Amino acid sequence: MSEIISKTKLFVWGLDWNLRGQELRDHFSQYGEVVFARVILDRETRRSKGFGFVEFENEEDATKAQAEANETELAGRTIRVDFAKEDPEKLKAREEAQAAEAAQAEVSIDNLDDGSEDL
Repeated sequence: MSEIISKTKLFVWGLDWNLRGQELRDHFSQYGEVVFARVILDRETRRSKGFGFVEFENEEDATKAQAEANETELAGRTIRVDFAKEDPEKLKAREEAQAAEAAQAEVSIDNLDDGSEDL
């Protein structure tokens, strides 16, 4: 299986065991528009595994975040930040799903009737 390096999704490790996704989002939002942030938890203990992912709206914000947040402190721990590796098939499926959602949202907006009449 070949992997590609994401341009907008970051892999963050060295996280505090008690840190959660909202705190990760809050921290990284200083670099730009965060699409999602997730701390990976152990299924049994629900304790952080010490790493997570942050995805930005655009490549420029992700690049800035990676450069500026790497080797900095978050919740008392030095974190490492790098671009995430992704499976091309999963990435393509996610992009197609996002495009379908955007198209559906456009159709919904186009079909809105505000009840006003043209004069």
